[in-house]
Amino acid sequence: MSLAALGVVFGDIGTSPLYTLKTVLALTGGKPDRGVILGTLSLVIWTLIIVATIKYVSFAMRINNDGEGGILALMSLLGVKLKPRPVIVALGLLGAALLYGDGAVTPAISVLSAVEGLNIVAPLFSPYVLPSAVVILVALFFIQSQGTARIGRAFGPIMLIWFVTIALLGIWGIARHPSVLFAINPTYGISCLRSGRVTGFLVLGGVFLCVTGAEALYADMGQFGARPIRLAWSALVFPSLVLNYAGQAALVLEGAPTSANIFYQLCPSALLIPLVVLATIATIIASQSIITGAFSMTRQAIQLGWLPRLKITQTSAKGYGQIYVGAVNWTLMMVTCGLTLAFGKSDNLAAAYGIAVSATMLATSALLFTAMREIRGWGFIRAGGIAGAFIIVDLTFFAANSSKIASGGYVPLLLAGFVYGIMLIWHRGAKAVAARLQEAVVPIGAFMADIAQKQVPRVPGTAVFLTRTKQDVPPLMVWHLSHNRALHKCLFVLTVDTESVPWVNDAQRLAMTEVAPQFWRASARYGFMERPDIPALLGQAHACGCGIDLSDITFYVGHETILPRNDGKGLPKWIAACFVLMQRNSTHLGEYFRLPSDAVVEIGRQISI
Repeated sequence: MSLAALGVVFGDIGTSPLYTLKTVLALTGGKPDRGVILGTLSLVIWTLIIVATIKYVSFAMRINNDGEGGILALMSLLGVKLKPRPVIVALGLLGAALLYGDGAVTPAISVLSAVEGLNIVAPLFSPYVLPSAVVILVALFFIQSQGTARIGRAFGPIMLIWFVTIALLGIWGIARHPSVLFAINPTYGISCLRSGRVTGFLVLGGVFLCVTGAEALYADMGQFGARPIRLAWSALVFPSLVLNYAGQAALVLEGAPTSANIFYQLCPSALLIPLVVLATIATIIASQSIITGAFSMTRQAIQLGWLPRLKITQTSAKGYGQIYVGAVNWTLMMVTCGLTLAFGKSDNLAAAYGIAVSATMLATSALLFTAMREIRGWGFIRAGGIAGAFIIVDLTFFAANSSKIASGGYVPLLLAGFVYGIMLIWHRGAKAVAARLQEAVVPIGAFMADIAQKQVPRVPGTAVFLTRTKQDVPPLMVWHLSHNRALHKCLFVLTVDTESVPWVNDAQRLAMTEVAPQFWRASARYGFMERPDIPALLGQAHACGCGIDLSDITFYVGHETILPRNDGKGLPKWIAACFVLMQRNSTHLGEYFRLPSDAVVEIGRQISI
């Protein structure tokens, strides 16, 4: 599991040596002296220790939502599962939206920084660096629909080779100037910041690049488990990163130019081309992890009711995480390739990188304080001291990264703001629709008495009505009766709820009651990491004694036409219009619930919100 985690969890943070130290030293201005070099390295090392090792590996990974980590899982645990907290929900959604912004920048800077190694191999390749990076990125996004099950099995071993390689390169650099190891002393970093020989604390915006993938350690915890991730980090990833950063710093101490890519200067010229190839593959794997993470986060947001239904394709029967979301994939491709062409160099992209992740980490630290108090049961002073230290560190990095806003940092913030707006509008519109539907329910007793009085014909088979209403007879059944003037012999009204936990046991999946003869009302519970399967659920209902005929089932779903309310009590017109646009482009309920297309009847209805 630790080997498999190398290819998914550590791709982003593992490829950061390609650009981090070069970016930081460029911010110091001029030719760095010994104090600046050792201070810079000290800041990088202690950032890895404090943010990645202490905050995420030691503390955050002890707090989980039934084994799942990440900001959405933490938000569901604290803001929904324990008790409704709108502020925590808003904070968690903002952090998730910011990760989408980061997801567009990461593939661009990673692949571009790897391909730039061609400049060192031969300067004549320089005109081909940018086109090559764009071609690689386009190819990466195009293969997503095929799934990565086969390629994924090779990710772990390839990243193992990558980490061993960068560690050996670092050792080779350290051997040329062993005094660089003095940088483990944090006083070098502190004195470097206080000395005024760097551009104040703004250099921390470059230092932060070394931990931009640290959030994945927590977010992917549910896929691999905490222990394998901790083992891989402690035994391989962290030592390899420290050794490589130290080797690069040693090379600069010896007089290597900082204008060129320092990472590639560690490599002997005879092995430079193989290293460029390996670095490119490693950055593709890192980009793949970001894209897969965006798919997974999208599914969670859809299940929790914060994004419209999108078509989700399961690309592997063996791995639940092997999914493909076309709308997210093509949107990320256009934005990523556009950023690559617009910024042109990894140095320029570094300005757009980091601010979204630093804001997400700040949001995570705020949520961790509540979790330490309510989940771990810690006192205010203990939880406040630890979480407060994390918040101070995150605030410092966020403030340092804020200086990049004008020079490119606005890009991920605009993307995050767009995603956040979509989430809020969709959730608000869906709640308004559900509230209006609840106003139109009919008591079961009155409904059944009306059927008996009018002698409504009952035809053979089972009718399954999917509805949002949680009691009485849903409007969908009433409209069906008014149009067709007949009902099936067996009636099954089903409400599907997504819980604030990732998985729900099959034994707790279904609750049903026979509210009238041959009339069942049921509610199904799914976790936010699960995809509902209604035909399989009906098989479970039949096995539990429900007398539905599985061989003759018709599914009824509603197709709502949303209209603005004229009584002044509805949503603002612009919100309603945006919701209507998203609803029209969302996936059909039948596909989302895996209903057989030849057994679905859609009933149109108008709802004013």
